[in-house]
Amino acid sequence: MPDEIRTPALFFAPFVSSPMRIEPQWIDYNGHLNMAYYHVLFDRAVDEVFSLVGLNQDYVESRKASFFAAECHVLYKRELNARDLVRVTAQLIAFDDKRLHYYLEMRHASEGWLAASSENLSLHVDMTTRRVTPFPADILANLAIMKAAHAQMPRPATVGRMIGMPQKSTINLGSQAEERETERETETRH
Repeated sequence: MPDEIRTPALFFAPFVSSPMRIEPQWIDYNGHLNMAYYHVLFDRAVDEVFSLVGLNQDYVESRKASFFAAECHVLYKRELNARDLVRVTAQLIAFDDKRLHYYLEMRHASEGWLAASSENLSLHVDMTTRRVTPFPADILANLAIMKAAHAQMPRPATVGRMIGMPQKSTINLGSQAEERETERETETRH
């Protein structure tokens, strides 16, 4: 019965993923984990955490719906190297009938230091129309239980952070262009 409400017994706050190893082929020419693979690891953790509420491959096949990333903001804090082992924690910040707002942290599995964080917004999508659609009642009930568990956690300081540069670091290109023009004029006269 698709609309049967099935709720898990409990949710950990935060959710902690299975350990994941950095694969050697993911290391770039800078000698550390390439930024694309942080996303791979975060995505694997997202699959793991939201499968607990019923959003998994089975859901896609049986309900013809899924959830798609709409926005992602990653902060890279510390380099990861080949064969490092990481875990990702997940906190559901908010949800409504069509959206999930969640926060992830990637930490070194044995030493505990923060490697990266990711704030995300995902949309629930009808796979037949490829349009945003409301979650079914059982998924909403499961999300409510997860949110209640995660509401006990403090809101991460970086949630809602905007990308930008401080005003003091703004470069005035007009004066540089004028300097280059003056240099060219001086060179032509000599």
